[in-house]
Amino acid sequence: MRLTTRGRYAVAAMLDLAMHRDNGSVSLADISSRQGISLSYLEQLFAKLRQQKLVISTRGPGGGYRLSRDTQDINVAEIIDAVNESIDATSCSGKGNCNKGDLCLTHDLWNDLSIQIHRFLHNVSLDSLVHKHDVQLVTLQQNS
Repeated sequence: MRLTTRGRYAVAAMLDLAMHRDNGSVSLADISSRQGISLSYLEQLFAKLRQQKLVISTRGPGGGYRLSRDTQDINVAEIIDAVNESIDATSCSGKGNCNKGDLCLTHDLWNDLSIQIHRFLHNVSLDSLVHKHDVQLVTLQQNS
């Protein structure tokens, strides 16, 4: 499975935005502090998230980022895709050249798993995560 920190951090940052959406724009510095993600890395991620129209930026004092759509209209797969992250369980990155240039015996199995994981994450909205009890507890701890 090749879900790297880029995809994980993007989801965490978007969930942070969702948890603080009632406060208006959220600064990347605040997300960085709460989530333990470097500010420069967040800047790179949010450039991609903004390009894919998942977030809206506001400049100036009190500026920052906010979600471009309601939490129920943004899914986890969309976030991962926006930062060019691949959900791929194959050893060949889906190219089919896993066995000396040819398909290996288990290529279709791992490719099917990748598809199923992407479908699963497509069905997980930010809204569903926002309402999870553990997510709410962690957010309360981070805010205090």
